[in-house]
Amino acid sequence: MHDSIPLDMLAPGQWAVVDEIVGQADYVLRLEELGLRNGRLVEMVQAGSPCIVRLNGHKLCFRDGETFSVLVRPGAAP
Repeated sequence: MHDSIPLDMLAPGQWAVVDEIVGQADYVLRLEELGLRNGRLVEMVQAGSPCIVRLNGHKLCFRDGETFSVLVRPGAAP
């Protein structure tokens, strides 16, 4: 069973592991350059728009309409 959900479905304070990033190749590559890639642990800081996540001590912000989707497996903890 595949238990991945879209990143924006996480609640504030919830941790998850990145399972997959789908979208246009240039967006996916840019996210990987920022450190957001499969297997990385992220924390939802603020859900909604903008969506803010913590990754390796840094915050990343995503807006509605971004042309990619980050799928995560919730429940992980640091």
